[in-house]
Amino acid sequence: MAEQISPADITGLILAGGRGSRMGGVDKGLQSYNGLPMALHTLTRLQIGGSVGQVMINANRNLAAYESFGAAVWPDVLADYAGPLAGFLTGLERCETPYLVTVPCDTPRLPIDLVPRLARAMQDQDAEIAMAAAPEAGAEGQLQLRPQPVFCLLRVSLLESLVAFTHEGGRKIDAWTARHNTVLTPFDLPGDDPRAFFNANTLAELRELEGWRP
Repeated sequence: MAEQISPADITGLILAGGRGSRMGGVDKGLQSYNGLPMALHTLTRLQIGGSVGQVMINANRNLAAYESFGAAVWPDVLADYAGPLAGFLTGLERCETPYLVTVPCDTPRLPIDLVPRLARAMQDQDAEIAMAAAPEAGAEGQLQLRPQPVFCLLRVSLLESLVAFTHEGGRKIDAWTARHNTVLTPFDLPGDDPRAFFNANTLAELRELEGWRP
């Protein structure tokens, strides 16, 4: 059996480096959800139960606002808002633990047990990457289990691979994770929040999420 991954060996990374284009160019992580910035909800949920040893934030603007959350803040190491994979790269370069877990700033209902479930899946399959998968409505309304590529537990030893991939011009998370032993971790148990992975891309979606109750 693979050795159990300790929370102290995992660093959480909140991805808040996007342009917020579909939200009118505002900084999504700082938009209010039930009275607090979305990114602060995310940070709090990552820390509940001691799931991670430390947390850092990837942001490209309003750095002081994010620093006020009490976490280290690092801008992209790639230029021109290169997307979530640029955040992965920044996190892997700055991470001082053997594992890094990535979550976006615009999912304030992310599962409190996200990290331990990803860690168990990684251990069970001796994988390099554990990626969340959650039910989403298909074209005809039927629910399908779909990968959530921005919710990943990564071995920090993958840094060299990601550096090479991005230097080749690669920017898609799934194209990079496909190069490695990646295990999908389903979040479709009866007690799982069906909107845990719902990301608010527009202000209307944010208000909808804010008003939704299980």
